[in-house]
Amino acid sequence: MIAKISGGKDTAGLIRYLFDTEKAKDHVDPHLVASWDGFAPDPGRTDDFDATRKLLVADLDLHVKQARRLGRAPEKHTWHCSIRAAESDRVLSDEEWADIARRVVAATGIAPEGDPDGCRWVAVRHAPDHIHIAATKVRADLRTARHWNDYLTADRELAAIEKEYGLFQVVRGDRTAAKRPTRAEQEKAQRASHDRPARERLRATVRTAVAAATSMEEFVHLLSHVEGVLVEIVHFPSGDVRGYKVAAEDTTTTGKEPVWFSGSELAPDLSFPKICKRLENIESRAAGQPGRRRPKSWHQATASTERIPHHLDQTDDQASQAHLAAFGEALDALPLLAPRSLRSQLREAASAFERATRSRIQAEHHHGRALRGAVRAMLREPAPKDCATLAMFLDAAILVAIAAARWHQVRHHDQQVAAARRTLLHLQAAYDQAAAAPLAALASRRPPQETVARHMLHLRRAVPDHLELIVEDSAFGSLTAVLAEAEAKGHDPERILQQAVDHRALDDARRPARVLTWRVQRLSARPAPSTRARAAQARSAALLSNGPVHAAAAVPVPQLPQARRR
Repeated sequence: MIAKISGGKDTAGLIRYLFDTEKAKDHVDPHLVASWDGFAPDPGRTDDFDATRKLLVADLDLHVKQARRLGRAPEKHTWHCSIRAAESDRVLSDEEWADIARRVVAATGIAPEGDPDGCRWVAVRHAPDHIHIAATKVRADLRTARHWNDYLTADRELAAIEKEYGLFQVVRGDRTAAKRPTRAEQEKAQRASHDRPARERLRATVRTAVAAATSMEEFVHLLSHVEGVLVEIVHFPSGDVRGYKVAAEDTTTTGKEPVWFSGSELAPDLSFPKICKRLENIESRAAGQPGRRRPKSWHQATASTERIPHHLDQTDDQASQAHLAAFGEALDALPLLAPRSLRSQLREAASAFERATRSRIQAEHHHGRALRGAVRAMLREPAPKDCATLAMFLDAAILVAIAAARWHQVRHHDQQVAAARRTLLHLQAAYDQAAAAPLAALASRRPPQETVARHMLHLRRAVPDHLELIVEDSAFGSLTAVLAEAEAKGHDPERILQQAVDHRALDDARRPARVLTWRVQRLSARPAPSTRARAAQARSAALLSNGPVHAAAAVPVPQLPQARRR
């Protein structure tokens, strides 16, 4: 069940709307199901509709008029709450709706249970799946009702009602979700033949600009060059920047101002201060250590993404939230880098995961510096020639979506869990499409059977629990091909396979052969260890195979001469 609460100053207009059947064609048989004392006049069950309606309005406004004479009536004295059941719920009876209405007005403070001075209210039913509660907010003692946080208290009571009545249990949020488009915005988008309202289109545009920008100046520059988007910077009287607002050009009508949205109206994390905080925490890739080759941005982004499930398993929730926010920015930027055929699925994935990037846990954004820096570098480099690099990143992203759903579920973030699961579906669809050609090309280079048998022994030692699933996977030939190519480059296939397994758990992978294929291919892109390095690795392995060695026994410590006593 979902509640929607609003206030107003016209009791007669509210009652007229609830009982109207001419303008509102979906209103059928409007009638009262409950009231403050059980004896309120019901315009829907009388022959003289107008007189009964006026009598009902007068009864509801009685205490309001008394308080107004004393100058104590609130300006907006009406309280309107609509409660709608899910489409899958059974049709509730009038008696059940009456009980629900009483519980909601009691929980919100409009008419507390057992309080004889509670506000006057009525519950009107004019459709099978919902009711409207109309109340005046002046109590019998002429005090204004205390109904702060009425939406939260009503929502909490509806959650209990859903369980008791066996109804569909709505996924509830933590008040960090982006504001939904209003009904007027949705109807305006339909009239203009847009698939989404302006608020949602602008939100996606701003998020993409944030993911691509390295500073606030660049962010504003990118937004101002997007076709169909208007940008305006808001300043304090001192001249300092206060914020920004955006509008869609198609919302501008002749003689009227465009419909502007501030960043916080689009989403809580798109306000000017929060964007500044995120853009301050981007790792620069310009400087590097002398004599050391800088890793490719796609590989660095994939490596950072692969580490996110490990970070989510730690106890630092603020760091985990920061990694999820950085991963959300990577998904926002991905459609700019992907082939046209994959952009639709990737946009849907980014849009879905947007809800999973926020919760009540405050993110410490410096933890996501590496991934943010790699994503910005990806956008400034030539696009990859094939889909292998993209498939490698999507393979890591799938495990992040699984880990994010698990992380949010432990913390009872229901909306975020649902968002991460929707993201997973879109990422898997995009991955299957992106990986098909690269895996087929690798499978065509499958090594001879003798080499495959040797690699089977390596797999048996490295992943004994997943061996059968790997061999039966259609990507097994691709895995043996990358192992053979890594060996040809000078890598030890068994060691590089063990590195791939140690770096990444396979328990969440649908197809572990594909996971290992991309991981081995990326590890083999690094320079192969020299002969001296391989000899050192062999000595280390020999020491470990002989059991743990005490540090004092392994490394001789020279004896220092003792100081003489004067």
